[in-house]
Amino acid sequence: MSTPLPDSARHPCFNPEAHRAFGRAHLPVAASCNVQCGFCDRRYSCVNESRPGVTARLLTPHEAVDAALRAVARMPHLSVIGIAGPGDPLANAAPTIETLAELRKTLPGILLCLSTNGLALPLHAQTLADLGVGHVTVTVNAVRPDVGAAVYNWVDDGSKRLSGQQGVALLLERQEKGIRLLKSLGVTIKVNSVVIPGVNDTHMLDIAKAVASWGADLMNCIPLLPVADTRFAIVSPPSAQLMHSIRAEAGEVIPQMRHCTRCRADALGLLGEDGQLEDVCGAQPQAQPQIRAQARAQAQIQAQKTRLMNTVSRQ
Repeated sequence: MSTPLPDSARHPCFNPEAHRAFGRAHLPVAASCNVQCGFCDRRYSCVNESRPGVTARLLTPHEAVDAALRAVARMPHLSVIGIAGPGDPLANAAPTIETLAELRKTLPGILLCLSTNGLALPLHAQTLADLGVGHVTVTVNAVRPDVGAAVYNWVDDGSKRLSGQQGVALLLERQEKGIRLLKSLGVTIKVNSVVIPGVNDTHMLDIAKAVASWGADLMNCIPLLPVADTRFAIVSPPSAQLMHSIRAEAGEVIPQMRHCTRCRADALGLLGEDGQLEDVCGAQPQAQPQIRAQARAQAQIQAQKTRLMNTVSRQ
């Protein structure tokens, strides 16, 4: 069975034009995380929050695929299905890979993507490529251990939990190895970097240069969103002027994403919409065979349109 090549023309996060026409669905099947960032708290969810690490509820792989089928059947413009939490997808490799494998079988024309901190990426890069995961986002908040030590509380590779510069050094090693490996396998890479004033805001250019040298295609500088009961809860977010300056400087090195909406782990629909996967999880529509048939038809139409556009552009 062939798998679709990376197609950023239909991916709303990787193409600034696509986000106006194409939607995405995030499937929250990854509960735990192997890195504790100083700005993250996944212990609670508010329906009005829009940030990574938030979901109305966790789903099993079976529930996630069922929700994806319902979403695709209902939304003809949905082109991408991804896994972005609420923890790290590759720290929960079994349910993540099971979900992606079933999606690839049931929706062969859909784009698959994944967001990770990169700690376990080298171990699973080949599997992701084999499943046709064409787009991967890796969060890189520092490329020097001394800077990273102020961002991360700890790093846990399964055998040991490390803190300080030792933990960051391990994370950086895995991030670089994973990104280089994915690029060699033909996967398109976006790097997310959270801008924390007074911590890593003057470090963004260094990150841009490093990840560009590793092969990353796109960078997304994200302003800190202070979260209660975290290390950076009382840190003021970077100003719009500072973010503009950072993106302009980093943009001289690597293309910048400027339309990020800091999606929830159960986001649904167009970027900027407040849709959540719960909107379709609780529905009781047609029988499952009819849902699957509609979803497959929508995905096939999307793929056919893309092939046609690619053919025309080559002529």
